[in-house]
Parts: sequence; C-alpha cells; structure tokens
Amino acid sequence: MRSVTAGTYHEPVMVDMVVQLFQPVPPGIIIDATIGTGGHSEALLAACDQVSVAGIDRDAEALAIARLRLAPFGNRIKLIHGRFSDMEKLLATSGLGTDSICGVLLDLGISSLQVEESSRGFSYMVDGPLDMRMDASQGMTAADIVNGASEQYLTKIFVDNGEYRNARRVAKAIVSSRPLKTTGELVRVITGASTSSMQRRKGHPAKRFFQALRTIVNEEQAELAGVLDNAFKLLMGGGRLVVISYHSGEDQVVKESMAQAVSGGCKCPPQLPCQCGAVSLGRLVFRGTRKPSEEEVVYNSRSRSARLRAFERVQADGQS
Repeated sequence: MRSVTAGTYHEPVMVDMVVQLFQPVPPGIIIDATIGTGGHSEALLAACDQVSVAGIDRDAEALAIARLRLAPFGNRIKLIHGRFSDMEKLLATSGLGTDSICGVLLDLGISSLQVEESSRGFSYMVDGPLDMRMDASQGMTAADIVNGASEQYLTKIFVDNGEYRNARRVAKAIVSSRPLKTTGELVRVITGASTSSMQRRKGHPAKRFFQALRTIVNEEQAELAGVLDNAFKLLMGGGRLVVISYHSGEDQVVKESMAQAVSGGCKCPPQLPCQCGAVSLGRLVFRGTRKPSEEEVVYNSRSRSARLRAFERVQADGQS
C-alpha cells in the first residue's frame, strides 16, 4: 500500500454542486456510498453543520486515506469497508440506525488513486497486471475475463458499454492473442485491432474497452441497481439522492430508477389521472442532468464525461 499523504487525495468532481444540493436536507446522516479518498465528504462536513457522514468503499487503500483526511471531523464521520449494494446491512453492523438517513451520494467514477497505481491494473496509460478489482481481496480479475471469456461474451460486454462498431473486431483480436498478462499487452492488442476512424476518435482507443472490463470485474451494473433500490427506501422525507455517472449505460440505469421512484411504478396513460394506486416516492430536483463547468473540465479533465442527477424523497409513511 502506498504511503498515505495529502498528495494522494483524489480531486472530487462537481463538488460545489454536490454541496449545494445537500445543504437543504434535514439533520441526519449522509451516506457517501463511494467515499474514495473523502473529497466530497470533506466538503459536505465543512459546509453542512446539520449532517454527519457514513462513508462506504470497497477499496481499503482509499479508506485509509479518507480516514486521515477526515480525522478533523471526529465522530461526525464513520468509515465502512464493503460494497455499497450492501448499504443497509453495513449500516446495521456498524451500529448506525437507518431512520435518520438524510442523503445518499454516489460518485460512480474511478478515482485517480486507482488509475495512477499501476499495480491495480485500471489504467490503459501505464503498464501493470490485468487486475481492475476495486476490492483487491475479492473476486475475479480482468485477466480472468480476458483470457477465459468467449469471443461472443467479450463482444457483448464491449457493446453493452458503448463500443458498437469495433467490439467484435477487438474481441477476436484478444482471443487470438491469448494469454495476455498486462494492461500494456491488452492496449497493444486493442490498438492493433482498431480501425482508422476509431484511432481518430477523441480519447484513447482502449478507454471504452477498459471501462467495460472494469464494469464486469466489479459487477457494477448489479451493484448500482442494488444501491439505488436501497437509497430510495432508506431516505427520510426531504432527504436527497445525488448520483454522478460517467457513461451512458450508468446514467440510463439512474434515469430509469429515478423515474420509477417518481411515478411509483404507475402504468396508467400519462395524460390521465393515476387509477392503479401507485405511490410516488418523491420528485426530481431538476429535470435531466447537470454537467461540470468548462472551468472544471480544464483543471480536472476526468470530470469531462460526468453527468449528475438528483432526487428528493417525499415524506414517507410513518414519518413525523
């Protein structure tokens, strides 16, 4: 594990907007379900006196850094190692009640800590082992997928993550080049199989393929669906859910989940009053998404693809 210093802190994305969105919430606990090295939580604790934070992350190294960074806030911060889809169970085993949750924050991006540590295998820019696990103590690695999956399965996961035109071509090249042991070897295979139009596209040709593998290694789609269901259930009246996503597949899951929560699952024609008894859980704080400012993109290029959505819970049954 690298030494824990201020220089290893990750630059949080859209932090000012996140703080503004949580400032109106009632007193209680904000769950920073992807706390990473603690950037968003630090800003929230400094700006919102009425809240404490429960920070969850699968990455033990990131939690060690967050613990140092957030130590000045004393008992207003509780750090928990685990998957955010297990939010309710993690809160219970950590001695935190679930009746005072006034906010849930999800920043679904990969942190600079993970990208810059070559041994983690997340980056297509530096050579390292094909790992990509958020929790290095659990589960399959990217090497397991790259060297064990069929060409058809690789094609599917690349298509599902937005790489429509070149998915099959790259999957075929990967299968014919096995075994692959390092990120550098995989990058060379992807680049060699890339069409000229793919190489002219803005951004590295390996970006979406690495993103797709990371998503599968960490079961991110299932994790996201699970944590959203938990968040809607746990929020108190007036509490808010804020989600920052970085690719269209993630954002679509968030959009559909929030729409379902707003409608209560109503199946009636939109032009008619609801007759099916559906109960709305809340409202969208604003329609569509918010994006980082041009100034933020300049000084934090990783924010470029960020999209933020926000939901507010209505008073739940039984709440006073």
